[in-house]
Amino acid sequence: MSNNVTAPRPHSAPGFMVCLGWVAILGCVVFTVSILIADFVVPEHDWMADTISDLGAGRYEFIVDIGIYAFSAALIACALLCAHMHFGGAWWSSGAIGLALLGLIVFLVGARNEYGDRDSDGVVIHIYLVYALGLIMLTVPWMLSHGFADISPVVAKAMKGISLIWLVSAPPFFFLPTGIDGIYERYLGLIAMAMVVLLGRFFIQRGTALRERQS
Repeated sequence: MSNNVTAPRPHSAPGFMVCLGWVAILGCVVFTVSILIADFVVPEHDWMADTISDLGAGRYEFIVDIGIYAFSAALIACALLCAHMHFGGAWWSSGAIGLALLGLIVFLVGARNEYGDRDSDGVVIHIYLVYALGLIMLTVPWMLSHGFADISPVVAKAMKGISLIWLVSAPPFFFLPTGIDGIYERYLGLIAMAMVVLLGRFFIQRGTALRERQS
């Protein structure tokens, strides 16, 4: 018996790309604003010494948690964009999966709520999540740069630059004195957000260009 079902034709959805691109960028904005608000609201908080994790515990934890979940959504939006507009190769596939894993890890950091308050109930996985985040954040931009090489050499170089900056910047965080690790963690956060904003901006521009050609 013959099957007359017509296979769907693959195509790019410009509106989908633009929407998710803005989700990625706005997720970073919400994350940044939530940290700034918490810096002023949380009593006796030292933004130089206290980490973002310290802001995520206690009475006002919901402020930073909102930002953490927004950044998680931003990373997942980037993963969806890379899966939707696949530039081919195992490197790109691995980078897209890595973005999804980063989004999951960031979400778990907020959901587990076992940081900043010396929580020791059950299995504390926060430090392992941090190690995994650091390693994946190192590799994802580099893997995606292979896909961007022929599409946008400028973005490809920027992605490699982000990966290299992370390589030299992330390890010292674990050896810093507690008096300055808070401000240094914010610096690392800016590197991660730079990757997300770069991806969001690229796909917004690409989606807009595709929509103009289709109209």
